[in-house]
Amino acid sequence: MDTAATGLTFRDATDADAEALVVLIESAYRGDDSRAGWTTEADILEGQRTDPEGVLAVIKSPDSRLLIVEREGSVVACCQLEHRGAHAYFGMFAVSPQLQGGGLGKVIIAEAERTARETWGVREMHMTVISVRNDLIAWYERRGYRRTGRMTPFPYGDERFGIPQRDDLQFELLVKELA
Repeated sequence: MDTAATGLTFRDATDADAEALVVLIESAYRGDDSRAGWTTEADILEGQRTDPEGVLAVIKSPDSRLLIVEREGSVVACCQLEHRGAHAYFGMFAVSPQLQGGGLGKVIIAEAERTARETWGVREMHMTVISVRNDLIAWYERRGYRRTGRMTPFPYGDERFGIPQRDDLQFELLVKELA
């Protein structure tokens, strides 16, 4: 068994998890704490990544699941799965910065893909990644995702998504065929 998977439990988030999930997501992407891991966006975005309302909206959505990953009773990661017809959307992926780089992300994304296939019978997983995040995109490519070149604008001026530190941010759609 993969040692990164040792002792992990997966479950659906509940309303009571919202605050802990905001802390986890913020720690993985924003501010100085995020610099302990490699997924930080601190150099390209300031401000918040999410808020309790955003997390609760995902938890309450009938077409969404927000998976929590725990080890020894502590929340160590999360990801969103959303059913969108013939495909599922993968988002809100966060791994505790102190645990990044140890293989945990690979285990979680594989479980998310399996869950989406089994729950909804989808054949594709979609996600969007900020196009300047080359290391992150390369990580997803090693997991079988392909760049599509399909871009959507970053929501400049909407501080719910952060405060951009550069003017060339956009989201690229990545797609993976699920076996």
